[in-house]
Amino acid sequence: MLLAAALLCGVAAGDLSAQKKKKPGSDDEGYIPVVAPETDKSKKKKKNEDTTQTLPPPPELPLALAAETNRLAFAVSPLSGKGLLSQQTRDALNVLLHKNHGTIVKLRAFVAGSGDLRRVGELVGEMFTEKHEPLPVLSVVQIGALPLGGAQVVIESIEMDRKPVNPQGVVFFSGRTAETVAQSLQELTNALGSAGMEPGDVLRATCFVSSLDDQKETPQLMAASFPSAALNFIQMQREPVAPPAECEMIARARAPIHPGTADSGPNTYLGIAPGAKLVITGTQMAFGAEEGDLKLAFERIQKALEGSNTSLDHVVMSHLYTTSTGLRERMRIVQSQYSKGPSMLLPVEGLPSLDARFGVDVVAVADH
Repeated sequence: MLLAAALLCGVAAGDLSAQKKKKPGSDDEGYIPVVAPETDKSKKKKKNEDTTQTLPPPPELPLALAAETNRLAFAVSPLSGKGLLSQQTRDALNVLLHKNHGTIVKLRAFVAGSGDLRRVGELVGEMFTEKHEPLPVLSVVQIGALPLGGAQVVIESIEMDRKPVNPQGVVFFSGRTAETVAQSLQELTNALGSAGMEPGDVLRATCFVSSLDDQKETPQLMAASFPSAALNFIQMQREPVAPPAECEMIARARAPIHPGTADSGPNTYLGIAPGAKLVITGTQMAFGAEEGDLKLAFERIQKALEGSNTSLDHVVMSHLYTTSTGLRERMRIVQSQYSKGPSMLLPVEGLPSLDARFGVDVVAVADH
């Protein structure tokens, strides 16, 4: 028995030795060993190992978009003190996307606090792409505060409704400066009457104030003045600025109107006929305080407008945002060289780029 076992072991060893010494031309040449098939689990693990962790860049938002005047609708996101900037931005965008009855073409976000303003644009790109919605143009500015503790962002939207909602067109009223919100709203109400409209025709009203102190009644006052409007109310900067209050509005025309200036000076208003198309831009920024720096921002806006068949000569509303009150007069001078339409100049805390001193966005009538 022992001898037989020894012989068998020797044969086995010899076979192994022979396998190691096989030469080309042998019967086993080209033998492919059997490999256990990959399981779903192993494939998933390998895929995860091969996948890069670098996230794709956020989609680039457009510089300008066209919208039909007779389909313009407006909304303002509700204030919330829940979470930080990213969560509040997501919540605000979800509300606006749920509310809209067409396509959102413009968002204007006012951010309070120290959050990164660039995050707003990233979230807009991500959320609209996920929901297969066309990307809107965007303006983002940092302000002093919002009238709710913990609130870090409020977002205004302009959308194109699926059906005409302004059969006679719309009228843009630039800001009325005053010592109080009540006085500013009264001036707007008077201008509204002069233009043949009533408080219920106002579609959106926004009030900018120097301080939130003693402003507890402002939301109720705005709602009483313009009961059908989307309303917004913010503090421009943390430190006191002039003017103490300035409110603007957009209203639905009651009777057929023709494009043209109905008032003069910086507090003008313009009526836009229902057949007109408007071109709405995002914000262009300037990074210096010299006249050439300010002109560059307007030139960039002009280029964006030209791509949509219009120009700064056809502006019906412009918003100028500055982080330095010392630039106000220079900005007005430069603006007058490019556009004569209604405008507002707002001192703000900051813009999406830390180096930016000035920003501008406009609404212009497209050439036929």
